[in-house]
Amino acid sequence: MKLRGLGLALAAVRDLRELRPPASTEELEAFETDVLAGFVLARASAGLADGTIRGDVGHLDQMRTWFGRPLWDMEPTDADAYFGRVLRGSPSGTRLARSQALSTYFMFLELRHKVEIHQLTGRMAECPIDEMNRPRGAKDAQLRIPPSGAEAGQLFAGWGGELATCRKFAPTARNYTASKLMSQVGLRVNEACRLDLDDIKWDLGRFGKLHIRYGKGKRGSGPRERMVPLINGADRTLRWFIEDVWGQFDDDHVRPGAPLFPSERRNADGSSRRVGDDALRDGLKAATKTHLPFWEGKLTPHVLRHFCASELYHGGLDLVAIQEVLGHSWIATTMRYINPRELHQAGENSQVARSRRELEGLRGYYDLAV
Repeated sequence: MKLRGLGLALAAVRDLRELRPPASTEELEAFETDVLAGFVLARASAGLADGTIRGDVGHLDQMRTWFGRPLWDMEPTDADAYFGRVLRGSPSGTRLARSQALSTYFMFLELRHKVEIHQLTGRMAECPIDEMNRPRGAKDAQLRIPPSGAEAGQLFAGWGGELATCRKFAPTARNYTASKLMSQVGLRVNEACRLDLDDIKWDLGRFGKLHIRYGKGKRGSGPRERMVPLINGADRTLRWFIEDVWGQFDDDHVRPGAPLFPSERRNADGSSRRVGDDALRDGLKAATKTHLPFWEGKLTPHVLRHFCASELYHGGLDLVAIQEVLGHSWIATTMRYINPRELHQAGENSQVARSRRELEGLRGYYDLAV
């Protein structure tokens, strides 16, 4: 077709993507969080059960923790190493479930975010699972369902009432306090066992904070420290325990290294040892059997962390803040702890916010280009 004589001219068009600056670490982390929230929302829109979605997010979290970088950076050789070495001795169902979750996640990335990932990182998102390294087997899954608020209230109300008549007050009160703290601020049982009295920083923040010195690390990186605010009444729980119970184990509050949760056993110098995680687990198990007899399943300290995450989310705390409280390396871990139905609105909000950011960015690039 000839354009001569039609009075038409070709305009000089510049690709706005050329002006996009390199993405910062913070921008990539925020983008990864938004993408995962969108993935949850998309799978829910497809009609998948909440347990299926939670299981997929859990598998993604395990792989992301091992990989240490966004999963869109994963190459087939990385998948070979993970499934061929790390999971070589794992059940075939676990290997298959992880590969299926990874394949589904990459399908989502390629359909929804391939261009954005290329713009931000220069990479083309392609699934590292192929016919050569795809695991074979049958899928299995394990799901942790936390108690409801009413059930947790029944447990701790009954357990607290037991303190007035129990045979051994101090150990029972210690187990009660440790479990309640797990439900209020999401402590891991091993973190609770290794706390010192000095780790309570009453002068920090509105309610005080706990200095977690031995948080769970990843891939041999060592303990990850964090500060946990004493929210949800955790400050009142700890003050009661220290003022009314702790002295029955030990009488030296200023001794360096004095454990927050002492054992009945003694060191050579007469001071109290630290409580072991078995004692706290057994205390929770016995209390659940007595005060929550109709509970189906196993109520463990880790399930109390799930309960804490759900309660914080119901209370209005956003996912990133909950991630910091629980000490998770990646937001996917936190999302596993919350019912996917409750995440739908969060996913919608994150998509809207991200779209607004992109629109504002395009306006800025357009201003630079004209």
